[in-house]
Amino acid sequence: MLTTRLTQKLDITHPIISAPMAFASGGKLAAAVSDAGGLGLIGGAYGDSQWIEREIKEAGNQKIGCGFITWALKKKPELLDQVLEHTPKAIFLSFDDPKPFSDKIKQAGSQLICQIQTMQDMKHAVDCGADIIVAQGSEAGGHGIGTDGGRGTFTLVPEVADWLAKHAPDVLLCAAGGIGDGRGLAASLMLGADGVLVGSRFWASKESLAHPNMLKAAIQSDGDATIRSSVMDIAREIDWPKRYTARVLKNGFTDQWHEDQEALIAAGKAEADKWRVAWAEGNTDIANTFVGEVTSLIQDIPSAQHIIDEMVGEASKLIRNHGTKTVKLER
Repeated sequence: MLTTRLTQKLDITHPIISAPMAFASGGKLAAAVSDAGGLGLIGGAYGDSQWIEREIKEAGNQKIGCGFITWALKKKPELLDQVLEHTPKAIFLSFDDPKPFSDKIKQAGSQLICQIQTMQDMKHAVDCGADIIVAQGSEAGGHGIGTDGGRGTFTLVPEVADWLAKHAPDVLLCAAGGIGDGRGLAASLMLGADGVLVGSRFWASKESLAHPNMLKAAIQSDGDATIRSSVMDIAREIDWPKRYTARVLKNGFTDQWHEDQEALIAAGKAEADKWRVAWAEGNTDIANTFVGEVTSLIQDIPSAQHIIDEMVGEASKLIRNHGTKTVKLER
């Protein structure tokens, strides 16, 4: 067992939170992660009220949370009220200013988790009352900052940890981006984090809603096969803010359009329809697989319980051998 400030604050067994991944993190996965001793989060994505309600019910009586793409939530703020009626343990906000929602979340008694990618955004999230900061490195799958830039997990996490220790010691920190096994968990704790947010590894689990063809593509790939791009958002006609791109597996679609996005925009509906059909069918030659650089560590599709057991077991052995100031081992 790994006891940290995160496990104590959230009353969980292991310092692991599952990322609220759009179209993959449903109620079954969130419940499985919580049942295994972590905290599971449902992915609120772009705001489908019926889908969110169905997945919350799918989670049953497990204590879970819900995550939102903040700029999308601003278009449908009533979704936050809908979720808060279910007394979630935490609300996770990422990609835009959390301020419009922070007071309501905290007044409802939920923990406010804010994912950030820069020091500036972290400081603002603390000012907004974040209980937990998730420092996301550019290695992460899905959306983050930059095309080829962005901060790496290995430098962002200790920088945030040092700032919080000096200026906001009661705010907890989770590392995210490139964490797929016990080595990543142990390293994150050594860097000063209180726990981790895990995305791609839970995306490739039995309880995930990801298409089997996408999972197969991830197993057959390594970190070199990923790319940060906006072509999939252009194809889906989703108006993401320009500062954000998504890490996905390269394929014929990115090969054709990544360097010529203006032409993709000009192609319009025909390419959008082609991508949507491919996504529904799991055609990975056209639709992009949303996964991080950690894809090289994904070799199978186990249960969330197995992933957590393996991750914690490996991390515990590493920490026992090398030690850390931020965690206490219990037998």
